[in-house]
Amino acid sequence: MKTGGRSRRAARSPLAAASVFTALGDPTRLYLVTRLCQEGPLSISSLAAGTTVTRQAVTKHLNALAAIGLARSGRHGREQRWRIEAERLDEVRRLLNEISSQWDQAIGRLKGLVEEP
Repeated sequence: MKTGGRSRRAARSPLAAASVFTALGDPTRLYLVTRLCQEGPLSISSLAAGTTVTRQAVTKHLNALAAIGLARSGRHGREQRWRIEAERLDEVRRLLNEISSQWDQAIGRLKGLVEEP
């Protein structure tokens, strides 16, 4: 079954999410994602304003985020604005929830073994 161009199985795969984790490991990309999540679509100039990051560097980082499906640009008049692809973040969140649940189950089993009389 396809959803948004990706199969559900692939969307939940740790390997499918690895590129997102790698991208968010870069402080500049994490900053850009945070700004876009908090403020909505923004231009490259807005994202670069008030930082030491050049517009060219912001563009490079945004293109890297777009390559993994985490950000997308669109025209708003003469301005190009970037936004976060929420579905991609949701895929990663679901994966983290699944991993968390598996750890909770494993800890529960261990606790049962340790506390067993």
